Amino acid sequence: MTPHAQGHAAMLMFSALVAGSFSLGAQVANDIAPAALNAVRFWVAAAVIGLLVIFTTGFPLSAFRALWRYAVLGGLFGAYFVLMFEGLKTAPPVSAAAVFTLTPLLTAGFGWALLRQRMTPRMAVALVIGGLGALWVIFRADLAALRAFEVGRGEMIYFAGCICHALYTPMVRKLNRGEPVLIFAFGTLVGGGVLLTVFGWRDLIVTPWGGMPALVWITLGYVAVFASAATILLLQTATLRLPSAKVMAYTYLVPSWVILWEIAFGKGLPATVIFGGVVLTIIALGLLLRDEEKP
Repeated sequence: MTPHAQGHAAMLMFSALVAGSFSLGAQVANDIAPAALNAVRFWVAAAVIGLLVIFTTGFPLSAFRALWRYAVLGGLFGAYFVLMFEGLKTAPPVSAAAVFTLTPLLTAGFGWALLRQRMTPRMAVALVIGGLGALWVIFRADLAALRAFEVGRGEMIYFAGCICHALYTPMVRKLNRGEPVLIFAFGTLVGGGVLLTVFGWRDLIVTPWGGMPALVWITLGYVAVFASAATILLLQTATLRLPSAKVMAYTYLVPSWVILWEIAFGKGLPATVIFGGVVLTIIALGLLLRDEEKP
């Protein structure tokens, strides 16, 4: 498998795992503080990746150079998750999902500013088509719902989180100094874990961990292992092989994956018209797959 193909496969899996965290997280959003949940998820994910490093490459001394890099990346990644949950306290999920579709375009801008990655005409068309497809799915092909979309305080908070997510992607390549993906991911998770622990210390102390519903622990396990440890590996793998805009274009698939997760949870099939949006996102990814310029 070529490096480009590896990057695309990584992001396909990334989008599916991220969608699962939306479906599970929505069911426990009111049972635990966002800062406490995300601090624990980062430390559990760091432990998982740390064990993988110990049993594979080990920790060379070079991995401890410029530790500030891990704080920067971990801070950006952690800030995204905290701001997402803070925004969802007041922003309707549909509005927040609409804001999330701006991430690929933001990433393309940061990719140009930091790495001088240029967007080809085909990539630009693909991003637009993917965005339209995602909005189609999010608003369930209801133009009235789209017209009723209003930007409130929650949406603005989540938009700040999306900026952090978009900036994180090119920063991975900018700050990587040849470290293996596992070691770089471990450093990022530890950096984020430290910052989130400091930020969410009060929430960590007052959270009644012993009285948490079973679904909270299931969700915590999922977001720590699959939606944190696995996704950060997949994201960094793809970022080192693909242009930043292509990496984040896979976020357009998240609403479609959410549909499949909701079906798996017994929520039933959506209206047939929604699948038109799924088709658009697939067309967008097809264009990106054909546009294989060297990053």
